[in-house]
Amino acid sequence: MAILIERAEPAQYATLGEITAQAYLGDGLLDFGESDAYLQELRDVAHRAAQADVLVALAGDGQVLGGVTFVPAGGPMADIAQDGEAEIRMLAVAKEHRGRGAGGILVRACIHRARHVEGCERVVLSTQRSMHAAHRLYEHLGFIRTPIRDWNPIPGIDVTLLTYELTL
Repeated sequence: MAILIERAEPAQYATLGEITAQAYLGDGLLDFGESDAYLQELRDVAHRAAQADVLVALAGDGQVLGGVTFVPAGGPMADIAQDGEAEIRMLAVAKEHRGRGAGGILVRACIHRARHVEGCERVVLSTQRSMHAAHRLYEHLGFIRTPIRDWNPIPGIDVTLLTYELTL
């Protein structure tokens, strides 16, 4: 299957938001399920697109397979990026389209973009402990674990996020 990567268009925002929300819900990645406050952020692609580059993976027929948020040079959507770093966030592929390479193509597109950001030396990301397939993908693409940067986005609840980086 041919997969195209493009910047998300407003007509695709609702679809991508729901794919992202369902990926996180379906994989048990939200501590509070449907009532998790992060769920709204996952669905709000318009907000992300106003602050970062939201990319979509499209099948040849234009169907949205998944997407990712690329935060160049530590923009307002950055969680962990520092000077000289770009960040990847909210990578998600619809369950029925997983295993076809869309996730890897999306990450490679982010790496390619980072190489064209002036002064960018690294790409960084956070991931949950249970995202084993994602960990394999990141490591396959050359990312290395950076345990010193692991962090907890919700004080008082053990949801420590693992961090990875790729030196460009």
